[in-house]
Amino acid sequence: MPDDDAPRSRGRYAKGVARRQEILDRAIEVFAQRGSSRTSLRAIAQEVGVTHAALTHYFGSLDELLVAVYREAAARGDETEKADATPAESMRIAAAENREIPGMVELYSTLVASALGAAHPAAHAYVTERFTSLRTGLTAEVEALQESGRIRSDIDPQLAAALIIAASDGLQTQWLLEPSVDHEAALALLDRLLAPPA
Repeated sequence: MPDDDAPRSRGRYAKGVARRQEILDRAIEVFAQRGSSRTSLRAIAQEVGVTHAALTHYFGSLDELLVAVYREAAARGDETEKADATPAESMRIAAAENREIPGMVELYSTLVASALGAAHPAAHAYVTERFTSLRTGLTAEVEALQESGRIRSDIDPQLAAALIIAASDGLQTQWLLEPSVDHEAALALLDRLLAPPA
């Protein structure tokens, strides 16, 4: 017997996916402008222009919304070409882009802080997964650059990857608190420290 509701269900699903994306796009704009202050679902729903019930329906919790917003914004930022850059150069490029959207930098810092608490499983899962993925990717980049002679061969690639992430995230936090911190210059110094002796 054919499923008479199947086309209607698929149509509702497609509309739901589109509506969720509309809300997510608007939420990204809101967070990019104002950061993660006033982070309650009700306050965000009001700024995004939807009901609290709609936000809860599509995202479940504040943590899930924050993760979805940051994941989507980060995916859009990853499209920037960083070919032939060292890991620290890539982080410098990202730092320059981030200065244009301090609200998203603040949101990221909020997610990292939330990930440390047991009451925030969505943030914990996302941040843990992100750090693991970043370390894996940067380790491979460091190994390739060691083989080409652009990074010292006497350092552990995994430790170098962890150090690059720590430097970038720590400098980003300092920049949020004190905008005169020169994130890019500090990462350029890290590049010079990782380079083989001339």
